[in-house]
Amino acid sequence: MSLGDDDPEIGEIRTAIAPEGAGERVDAWLARLWPDLSRSRVQGLIGAGKLTVDGAPVTHAKDKPRAGATYELVLPPPEPAAPQPENLPLDIVYEDEHLIVVDKAIGMAMHPAPGSMRGTLVNALLAHGGDSLSGIGGVARPGIVHRIDKDTTGLVVVAKHDAAHQGLAKLFAKHDLERAYYAVTRGAPKERSATIENRLVRSNEDRRKYVVARDPNTEAGKVAITRYWTIESYGQQAGASAGRAAAALIECRLHTGRTHQIRAHLSHLGCPLIGDPLYGKQRAFKAEGPYAAEAAAAVEAFPRQALHAAVLGFVHPITGDDLRFESELPDDMEALLTTLRKL
Repeated sequence: MSLGDDDPEIGEIRTAIAPEGAGERVDAWLARLWPDLSRSRVQGLIGAGKLTVDGAPVTHAKDKPRAGATYELVLPPPEPAAPQPENLPLDIVYEDEHLIVVDKAIGMAMHPAPGSMRGTLVNALLAHGGDSLSGIGGVARPGIVHRIDKDTTGLVVVAKHDAAHQGLAKLFAKHDLERAYYAVTRGAPKERSATIENRLVRSNEDRRKYVVARDPNTEAGKVAITRYWTIESYGQQAGASAGRAAAALIECRLHTGRTHQIRAHLSHLGCPLIGDPLYGKQRAFKAEGPYAAEAAAAVEAFPRQALHAAVLGFVHPITGDDLRFESELPDDMEALLTTLRKL
């Protein structure tokens, strides 16, 4: 075992050679080897691609250590606790002295996190609004009241001062606002419209994921409620019974705001989001007809989960005005739908 010198650009590099009987899992072995690193910290570093074995990336924390192999772990350099302003483009749909509504772009995280401290919405808003956001709702996530995933596009609202933050937080806690998302799915739900209500818990197989609890009477996890409607369905699934669509455009309305709620619920229904790297790996896209190959290629090439926060409506927490905003589907989702409609 050796501890490498710190590099201000790369961070600390640690190496170790796995002995016979190192353990059943590589994360557990490394956490025992380096007690200053928790097992969850090692798992996070593996997920960020910071662990290699004989030069090849380790992708699964549950892999068994290979006796005699050299493992190299890169610990990123420490980041400043407070996010830094960055002059990044923002699509602002509404702004006053109390809050700001942004149509978030593809690939922009909401706030800084370990391994991704730059290029976030918070960094951009700090540059846009100066120091007005600093500290509201916490140093690490100033102004943030709700979140959408990095690769989900669409509408988010951010508070500019404590009173607005508290007022918006109450609306979200009571689910007293309107939120609609458009999702493009592989396959389609059996029922064209329904309300999904269950409890979401962390997956035992992949701790990054949330799944529907198997025991309907459990108190584990959190209640999640999604109302959905099938707006359009496309084609016929190859090898499936007649009437089973190959893809669909679905509107989802949130009655709760759980992490990955729509992604987990649609996956549970057997129609995961196209392009979802975490919840969409169950099966390949298969369709019948003359445009099936073109559609399959478009689905395979889609670079993110096909999810867009299209509607956001709420009562202004300071002025009491009714506010409602709509965002058109981004170009990449429109292009995907154009191809799927050929089915």
